[in-house]
This record gives sequence, C-alpha cells and structure tokens, in this order.
Amino acid sequence: MKTALFDAIKFVALLAGALLLAACSSGPKPPDWQLEAKGSMERSVAAYMEGNTRVEMAELVRARGQLARTGRADLLATAELLHCATRVASLVFEPCAGFEALRQDATQAQRAYADYLRGQLPPQNAALLPEPQRAAAGGNAGAVKGIADPLSQLVAAGVLFQKGQASPAVLQQAVDTASGQGWRRPLLAWLSVQALRAEQGGDAAEAARQRRRMAITQESALTVKEKTVNDIP
Repeated sequence: MKTALFDAIKFVALLAGALLLAACSSGPKPPDWQLEAKGSMERSVAAYMEGNTRVEMAELVRARGQLARTGRADLLATAELLHCATRVASLVFEPCAGFEALRQDATQAQRAYADYLRGQLPPQNAALLPEPQRAAAGGNAGAVKGIADPLSQLVAAGVLFQKGQASPAVLQQAVDTASGQGWRRPLLAWLSVQALRAEQGGDAAEAARQRRRMAITQESALTVKEKTVNDIP
C-alpha cells in the first residue's frame, strides 16, 4: 500500500514520516483527525503565502488541535516546522518558537531541519535532511533550481539568502517560482531584495522595474482585501 502525502508538506513530513495520510483507495478510511489536520495545514500554508495572516493562523490553530489529540510530539513538530518553513520561504527569519517548545521530544531529523531553517545546520547533519535540501544545505546555489517542489525550492533559496550565499540566479529563481505559484507574500519579499541589490549596484532602471512589479502585486492584495470586506454581510 502506498502512503499519500499532502504535497505542500511532503518535504517536511519526510523528516519523521509524520502527518502521513493512508489515503489509498483500497485501504481503510483515514481517521478524522488526519483529514482535518491535512485540510487545515493546506489552508494555513495557502493563506500565508497569499498574505492572509488571519486565515493562516486560524487554520494553524485547528491543525494543532487535531494533532494534539494524538499526544504525539512528532506530529505537532512537523506542523510547526512547516509553519516556520513558510516564513523562511518568504525571507522572514525568526525563532521557530512552536518547534522549540517540542524540540526535546522531536526526532533527530526534525531537529536537524529546524537547525537548517535557521541556517545553523552542522555539515555532518546534512544527511538527515530531505534529499532535495541536502545540496543546498552545503551552499550549492545551483541545486535550488533542481528542486521540484515550489515551497521546498523557496525554502532552500531562503536558507541560502540567510547565510549570505544567494546568487542573483537564486534570487531570480525564487522570484519566478513565487510568481508562477501566485504566492504574493514571498514574491514581494524576493522582489524587494532584487530591487535593493539593483540600487546598491547603481542600476536605477532595474530597481525601478522591480518596484513597479511590487506595486502591481501590492495593488492586487488590496483589491482582494476590499472585495473580501465588502462581501461580508
């Protein structure tokens, strides 16, 4: 029987085989808590990447509640790592407080991944990472483009940026990936970096072009917000 993984958290779930959904058509129906946690984490990730923090946090709270019913720290740790990974993908570097509260009961692979997200993974622990991340963890900027999963790719780019190892090619790949997925929050973050680097390099025209893209992206966010507010009865 194959085990189906929720695509957006595949690269994190592989850390401990956690949050796996036995969704094979020939198998028994997954428990309700798995389905609820899966759906909430999907919506939480999507909302954050779109820039909707309110929905993101509400869904994260629901997912935490479902996972806590199992009494398993590794499941909760996986959700917290995913939560923090979306931040790194969007160039928001902050302590992963939710995971740190669970660190002592997390798996060795989960602890390694948390260190990776902080840009502080010891080289000898790189083998504990999901395979797509290993080359990027070693500072191989060229490995980012070869990562198939969009979120995983942005995480790898974010880690390299945090360590001061993100080349112009990595920045462009991150912009293209975020743009292709329609992920407003990380797109704005990576465009801002490109604009700043262009300014620092004396390329005013390129900096202006990037800021025009940012303005379009920000305008779309305001339009969606106004529509949402107006639709509330």
